[in-house]
Amino acid sequence: MSVLATPRPDAARSAANSPVEFRLLGPVMVHDATGGADIVPAGSKQRALLAAFVTHAGVLLDVDRLAAELWDGADGAPPGNAANALQAHVARLRRLLPTPGDYGHVWISTLPTGYLLDLGGASTDVQRFTRRSSEGRAAVATDPARAAQILHGALELWRGPALQDCRRGPVCAAEADRLDEMRLTTLEALYEARLRCERHGECIGDLERLTADHPLRERFYDLLMVALYRSGRQAEAIGVYERARRRLVAALGIEPGPALRGRLESVLTHSPGLAAPVAPGVLDELDRLRRRVDELARQQLELTRRLSAATAGPQATGSQAAGSQAVAR
Repeated sequence: MSVLATPRPDAARSAANSPVEFRLLGPVMVHDATGGADIVPAGSKQRALLAAFVTHAGVLLDVDRLAAELWDGADGAPPGNAANALQAHVARLRRLLPTPGDYGHVWISTLPTGYLLDLGGASTDVQRFTRRSSEGRAAVATDPARAAQILHGALELWRGPALQDCRRGPVCAAEADRLDEMRLTTLEALYEARLRCERHGECIGDLERLTADHPLRERFYDLLMVALYRSGRQAEAIGVYERARRRLVAALGIEPGPALRGRLESVLTHSPGLAAPVAPGVLDELDRLRRRVDELARQQLELTRRLSAATAGPQATGSQAAGSQAVAR
């Protein structure tokens, strides 16, 4: 099928059911669920070419840009016959990709100025990670337990560094940096969700490692200070701030930002805001219980009134009878 042609309805249905997933969150590969096979291009240029295509799926990549991706950097300038060499790499990559079926789909199309990868109905692990990360981060404030589960699932999709061994060219390097940042943002949201679930004790070790691995990322220090404070370790929480400050000053010549300074102030003054937030579901349950208590109180008053009226009736009747007997005598 030409990339400029309108797919037939049967082609669209077949593509939508494609068992193929292109994977960039770790070593670059293609997973074919039909036979459970992982297709890993053997050469570094083949992997870089596949990664560049998947990163810009559906977008025309011209010959010069692809040549720069494969030969610039440590590999030096592109060869004089870069177009022919690139054509050979594309041909080998085509042979590696799974057979798309009998509906006429073409993975890589040749256009006058370059090449284009059409995913058709295939998916990517980057798409799955992006969806789960967005969904989890959106749920942190309203349903932290569910958010933590979703975010953990998103991070489990990673099999190693993004675009592993394919980060030399500008296209792949930029995409790897973007994905690395998304992973760190997802990790920050995961530990915020776990802290909201009062799981501060189990977060401390992981956050210690994250501050060591990413010494200039202030949010991890912030979360670690909260976890330590809620565990009754105020002095250690203050020490985390001092550690962050020393690293930032030594590496960048700057002081911690306002968020981390504000966290230190909260720790020093035992701010009530450092207490674990009550989950929205708990607040709803407390509100329901309050309404139930009020209802029971009203019912008790009504029952007390009716009981008083019921017991007062016989007493009044007895008194009247006694009075009548006294008059008769």
